[in-house]
Amino acid sequence: MRIEILAVGRSRDPAVDALVARYLERLPWRVNLREIELRGRFDPRRRRRAEGDRLLAAIPSQAAVITLDSRGEAASSEAFAARLEELSRRSPVLFVIGGAEGLDERLLARADWVLSLGPMVWPHLLVRAMLVEQLFRAWTISRRHPYHRGG
Repeated sequence: MRIEILAVGRSRDPAVDALVARYLERLPWRVNLREIELRGRFDPRRRRRAEGDRLLAAIPSQAAVITLDSRGEAASSEAFAARLEELSRRSPVLFVIGGAEGLDERLLARADWVLSLGPMVWPHLLVRAMLVEQLFRAWTISRRHPYHRGG
């Protein structure tokens, strides 16, 4: 499976980077994390629009797009694994993590799945770690590996 993660902002936190790397190293799927950075001061609406322009331009037309947004569908780890398997039939699967102002509505409209990690607001860098852990967990679910002890 080929997976891309587009994330707004640059990580400058070694602890988060180490956690993300830990799960990526354990995961046999090819995962590419690309950071999209927008410099300068903008009002929130203009920033969300400008980030949306950059993100939309980086999405291959054939990609199955999963946006992470608190307004999306919450899924169990098992449901996430099943949906990921389904969407992976199109290559690549591309996750989009927005910036502090959230995602532009055009990205939500482009998404094949709007996914929520829950109704709480999470730091965007921590969302990266949570996502790659769930990717690893999805792989273990698909292989019936003992890492996942759900249900």
